[in-house]
Amino acid sequence: MAQKITLSIPDMLHERLKQWRDSFNFSKMFQEAVTDAIQKKEEFQKRFSQEFDMTEVIIRLQKEKQDWVRQFYKQGRKEGIRWGQSAHFEDLLYVLHAQDTYELVQDTRFAPYFNKIMGSYGMDQFTIYEKKDHKKMFLDGWMNGVKEFWNQVKEVL
Repeated sequence: MAQKITLSIPDMLHERLKQWRDSFNFSKMFQEAVTDAIQKKEEFQKRFSQEFDMTEVIIRLQKEKQDWVRQFYKQGRKEGIRWGQSAHFEDLLYVLHAQDTYELVQDTRFAPYFNKIMGSYGMDQFTIYEKKDHKKMFLDGWMNGVKEFWNQVKEVL
């Protein structure tokens, strides 16, 4: 049987929640978030209560890395959609026809934007990690966000 609880949320979040009430299953979203948080806590406590098996440690760290890198993709996608909504038409076309997404970061037209936005997500603090998968995933997400936005508006332009 399911139990009911009461939550407190800021007024601004409540207003936004009311707007989207029909689009989301907030109960399910909350259950998944709490389940995930509890599972992480339990796994953390379990790691300290047992001997370390290096194979398990490596598997766990690989999964955590995947989750970490995937989060950068999601953030990039969100920023790509946001950028597309405020971009000038000419800039949208320029980005959509770029041969290499990763070169946009160095492009004099966009370098200040990317430096600012990537800095706001603290990507520079991870430069010690040589592969820089997180930056690549952010940029992949960003470009996909821009393309998603474009696909929604191109037919009406």
